[in-house]
Amino acid sequence: MQSLKEGIDKIKKEIEGQAVKNAEQLEQFRIEFLGTKGKLKSLMGEMRNVAKEQKKEAGLLLNEIKQYTEGKFNELQEQFQSKEEGVSESGIDNTLPPLPNETGARHPLSIVQDKMISIFERIGFSVAEGPEIEDDWHNFSALNLPEHHPARDMQDTFYINKTPDWVLRTHTSSVQIRTMEKGTMPIRQVFPGRVYRNETISARAHCFFHQLEGLYIDENVSFADLKQTLYYFVQQMFGKDVKVRFRPSYFPFTEPSAEMDVSCFICDSKGCNVCKHTGWVEILGCGMVHPNVLKNTGIDPEKYSGFAWGMGVDRMTMLMYGINDIRLLSENDIRFLKQFK
Repeated sequence: MQSLKEGIDKIKKEIEGQAVKNAEQLEQFRIEFLGTKGKLKSLMGEMRNVAKEQKKEAGLLLNEIKQYTEGKFNELQEQFQSKEEGVSESGIDNTLPPLPNETGARHPLSIVQDKMISIFERIGFSVAEGPEIEDDWHNFSALNLPEHHPARDMQDTFYINKTPDWVLRTHTSSVQIRTMEKGTMPIRQVFPGRVYRNETISARAHCFFHQLEGLYIDENVSFADLKQTLYYFVQQMFGKDVKVRFRPSYFPFTEPSAEMDVSCFICDSKGCNVCKHTGWVEILGCGMVHPNVLKNTGIDPEKYSGFAWGMGVDRMTMLMYGINDIRLLSENDIRFLKQFK
C-alpha cells in the first residue's frame, strides 16, 4: 500500500511539471500517462499487491489520480489550442477563410443560343424542340424533298442501321414539320437543337453542330415581314450600325429563297480573313415557305403563307468571339471554356 501511495505522489509531481508547447508534446503527455502502456496503467497494476482489507482505499486513490490526470490532459489541451488560435494538430489554421471554389463557366454555345432565343421571344416567338433521330418523312419528304430528289445530295446524312427510313436529323426543320402538322394557327416559333451531317471534320466543319431555325405562318404573311423580322434580330445581336443584304438562293422548302449577309463587324467592313475580304459575312438562309410544304402538313396555301429561316449557332458563336476553329467548341478543353461567363 505504501509503495502505491508513493507511486501516486510521484505521478502527481511529474504531471504538475508538464508544459505543453506544441501538438507533439501534447501527444507525448497522453501516451506517457494515459496510454495503454502508460504510467497510470502501470500503477493500477499494483492493486494485486495490496492487502484485501486495503483494496477499497487503494481503489479510491487510483480513481482520484486517474481523474486528476485526465483533467490535467484536458486542461493542457485547451491551453494549447487557445495559444495556437485555431491551428489544428495537422498544422491547418481553421480560422482562415476557405479557398473559393471556382464557379463553372457557361458554354459559349449556350450563351449565344440563349441570347438569340431571347431576341425572338421579345417579338412573340416561342421555343419548340423535337427528336434528334427522325424518320424520312419529317426530315426530307415533307420538306419538298421526295425520294431520289437531287437536292437530298446537298446534305450528307447519317442513316440508322443502314436503312433509309431513320436518320440523324440534318436540320431542325423536322421540328417545323411536326409543329405544322398540329394545325394550330398562327405559328410563331423558333427551333434550337443539335443536327448531324456526314462531313469531314476540319477547322470550319464538323459532323455535328447546332442550328436555330424559325417559322412564322399566318394569313397575309409577306417577304417584307421576313426581312423586318431578321433585320430586327441582327440589330439586337450585332448593334444598330449593322448593315444587311439579301442574295437570291435556292432551298427546296422555300420559294423565293435568299441568303442573308451582315456587314463584317470584326473589320468594320474593311476586309479581313473572316469576311474573305468582301466586307460581308453570311449568317443564315431564309425564304417563304414553299406551298408544297404547306400542303404536305395539311395547311391550305391559299389561305396561309409564312416564312422560315435557319442559322448556325456554332458559326454565330465563332463570329461573336473570334474563334477560328469549330472543333474547340466540342473538345471540352477547360482552358478554352473558362474564358466565357
